[in-house]
Order: sequence, then structure tokens, then C-alpha cells
Amino acid sequence: MKILIVDDEEITLSSVRRLLRWRGIRDVEICDNGKDAIQKIRETEFDVVLLDLLMPDVDGLQVLESAKPYRPHTEFVILTAVDDIPTTVKAIRLGAYDYLVKPVDNDLLFLAIERAYERRGLLIGLSVSARDVHMDVPDAFSEIITRCPRMLSLLSYAQVMAGSGNPVMITGESGTGKELAARGIHRAGPAPKGPFIAVNVSAIPATMFESQFFGHAKGAFTGAESPYRGYFEQADGGTLFLDEIGELPVALQAKLLRVLEEKTFFPLGMSKPIRVDVRVISASNRNIDKACQEGSFRLDLLYRLKSVHIHLPPLQERTGDISLLASHFLKKTARRHNKNVRGFHPEAMDILCRRDYPGNVRELSQIVENAVLLADAELIYPQHLGARPLPPSHSTRQLCTLKENDEAHVAYVLSHNQGDRKEAARILGVTLRQLQRKIALMRHDPRWAGMLD
Repeated sequence: MKILIVDDEEITLSSVRRLLRWRGIRDVEICDNGKDAIQKIRETEFDVVLLDLLMPDVDGLQVLESAKPYRPHTEFVILTAVDDIPTTVKAIRLGAYDYLVKPVDNDLLFLAIERAYERRGLLIGLSVSARDVHMDVPDAFSEIITRCPRMLSLLSYAQVMAGSGNPVMITGESGTGKELAARGIHRAGPAPKGPFIAVNVSAIPATMFESQFFGHAKGAFTGAESPYRGYFEQADGGTLFLDEIGELPVALQAKLLRVLEEKTFFPLGMSKPIRVDVRVISASNRNIDKACQEGSFRLDLLYRLKSVHIHLPPLQERTGDISLLASHFLKKTARRHNKNVRGFHPEAMDILCRRDYPGNVRELSQIVENAVLLADAELIYPQHLGARPLPPSHSTRQLCTLKENDEAHVAYVLSHNQGDRKEAARILGVTLRQLQRKIALMRHDPRWAGMLD
């Protein structure tokens, strides 16, 4: 665990660092001013930052607002002598995980640090039990941006299976990155220096199928003024990627199957066959097994194409990848459009992480690009992303844990009282301080985040 302590009082820095080391946390850095803290956090990825609010020149809230967009997975725990609700709310809205008032009980401090570290692990797709396991995206798949354990395991599997040279079928919703995965399999395969030819099968008219895939001789038909090398011949010695293979008409599937079985074909207008050595990778957003049951896809062709099957999960199931991808797309778009946009305001990132993406990674990319074009400052703010999602409904009961039920009731009371904390505390029968801490914990759960603004 790597921790940064930011405080302008030397005695606080030394005492907290000594306490952390006594508890077994050795990787601890200190900083005595806000300006240097911002620079440190931008340059180094800390797990947790213990941040004082009252500092000269650049205070803790300024540090939080300036640094959090650059390190969305770094958790900030506020340590301050200021017990003020508006300040607490602002700190939480800027992305702080917890807000502790000095003097802080040692056990409470370590509990906050441990919970912040656990949450960081969840956000980057790492469980607490596996947080010391280092896992990288294989080099061949470097174009795929992910820290999700599920995706990393999938890419490691693809890396191994790519070496066989066998046909691979990639399935998944539109926008999940099937072509990027196909290119990675090509690079990890036995002929990475060979050509990679990508074809959208659904865009090829049935009348042009043979000409486009197998080629033709000069004069083979009206308009064939010169010979043409089809996709199979173009991909000889490399990979042919057949995207949207599920859209191929049944009548044409037999012709494709024959080429896959015999590795030879006759270009239109030629009597001499051409032999090719092509690795075929296919992709579809359809359920091909179901299509076979319905009779719209040949089972024998499926067997030929599906020697290896890789299913890419939708973006909503890729734990922790939304913020990572959003930051990647922001940098890429800002550079392409020459815009001085450097990051996301915490509330804007929160909106991105909470929304649904039926178009998956492709949709997120477009949303970020539009936001960059609209931005008139260094950060992306909520207004650049459009309307906020509606808060969750509390009108119906559903099965949940006691903790979830407790949180739902707190959110309901706050909503009923238009956010009046004092009145909500009175109704709930707790102190204002207890409610304040409850809100701080709930603020990081996307189900209730919109209710606490």
C-alpha cells in the first residue's frame, strides 16, 4: 500500500508517518504544502492520500479538485480540525472517500484507510485477496484498454489460443472491441507479419460475394475491366477477419464452407484453382448457436469457424474500466482536436461510471469526444455530458440486505426532506454527525449518489 500524507504541520506529518509504519505500512511519503502535493499525485500513483484541509496558499479542497481527475482510482481521506457540514459535503462531492475530524482515533483512521484501499481495489477491478497479483494486458493486445480481471484473463486465454493458428470466433455486443481482439489474435498468431484483411460481411451484396471474396479475371463479367484479387487471396499468409458473420445469407454459407475445408477456390472467369494459407477469425453480435437452431446458420460452418470461442463482455460488466477508458479517450481526442482538456471533474466521472452503455466502448468513446469538443476549460464538467440520470425509485420494495435496506431508507428520508440533514437526522433518530458519516459512505455507491447532491 502506497500512502501520501499532506499537512502543513511538521509534527502531524512525522507522527502520522510513524504511526503508519508502526502498523506495518512502510511505503509512506509526506508533503507539507498543497502545490507540491498536486504535482506529486499527478506524477505518482498513490493508493491513499491523507489530506489536511487548512493549508496556506493551496488548501486541501483545491488539491482534491486539481488532483482527483488525474488519479481517479486514488482514494482521499480528509483529516482536518474543521467540523463543518458544507465543507464535508463539498469534499465528498469532489471525490473524497472519508472525512475525519482531528484528533482522530487511531483505530478509526486505520479503518478508514483499509476501507479506502479496498474500494480502490474494487474500482480498478481487483479483489482485496488478489490485490498483490500483478497482471498486465498481453503485448499483442496492447490496443485494448482494461484492468478488469475478467478481461485480463480472457486476453491471456486468447494469447495462448492464438498460437494454434486455428479459426477463432469472437462474439459480443456491438462496440465491445471485437476487431481489436481479432487484431491482437493475429499479432499473437503464427504469422504476425502477414496481412490482416478485415471485411464487414453484412456490407457485401449477395450478388458480389464471389467476386469480392474469390476475385475475378479480366472480362469475367460486364464491367470487369481488370483482374481483381479477392479477400482470400489478399489475406494469403495472414488473417481474414469476417465481421458480422451471422449476417451471411444461408445460400452463400456453403461456398464459404468449401473454401475453409479445401483451402482452394476458383476466381470468376478462371479455370485454374488458387490455393491459400489463411487464418480465419470471425465475429458476430448475434447468438450463432441459436441461429443454427433456427436454421439461419449452417451448423457445419459454425464448427469450422468456432474452433476457439471468445466472448467479450459488455462494458457494464468490465469492472473499473469506464474511468480508465474515459481518460484514454479524453487524451486521444484532446490531442486530435488540439484542445487543452486534461481530465474530468469528479461529478462528471461519476456520471460516466453510473450510466448505461448499450453501444459499449464505442458509445463511451463518442460521448467523451463530444464532451471534449464542448469543453471550455481544462476539465470536463457534468454539463458537457448532458442531463444527469434520474435518481433511483423508492416506491417499490425488493429483496436486499439489511445494510442495503438501511441505506435505502436514509436516501428516502433525505429525498423527502429535500436534503435537509438536520431534519433527516431527527427523523432517523441519529445525531447529525452519524448521518454525516453515513452520507459519506453512501456517496460512493452509484445507487444513492444522485440523491446526495
